[in-house]
Amino acid sequence: MIEKATFGAGCFWKTEDQFLQVTGVVKTSVGYMGGHFPNPSYLDVVARITGHAEVAQIDYDSQQIAYESLLAKFWNMHDPTSLNRQGADRGEQYRSVIFYHNQDQRKIAEQSKVNLQNSGIYQKKIVTEIKPSQEYYLATADHQQYLAKKRRLVNK
Repeated sequence: MIEKATFGAGCFWKTEDQFLQVTGVVKTSVGYMGGHFPNPSYLDVVARITGHAEVAQIDYDSQQIAYESLLAKFWNMHDPTSLNRQGADRGEQYRSVIFYHNQDQRKIAEQSKVNLQNSGIYQKKIVTEIKPSQEYYLATADHQQYLAKKRRLVNK
């Protein structure tokens, strides 16, 4: 069964690229979610006027990969204790956020966050937001699978 998952973990190019390599992920896209501004452009989002996060939306086959496994990948690809920043990228659009698509995802994400915090891996508090999915605004075609396209150009 194909299900959706949506994650913000800094720059959406990197987030999408890491999920593209996961068995069971059948489709990815990048876009914007969680703001208050309809139909935002990339420039609107980076200007920090929309409230949106850069996100990767994942279609996955739940018969091949569990949502818990996607969460494990998400936690490992970024610093969930860093508020509105990942590496050199700064701003609320780079926040750590899980947008859940149903109540099962919400429960699993919340428990996963508690378990990670209690694991002692991080000394600081995990700041990842867990919110209901909202309207998803697809980024333009030049942003889709950006890093994979770059790799193909380099390898030619």
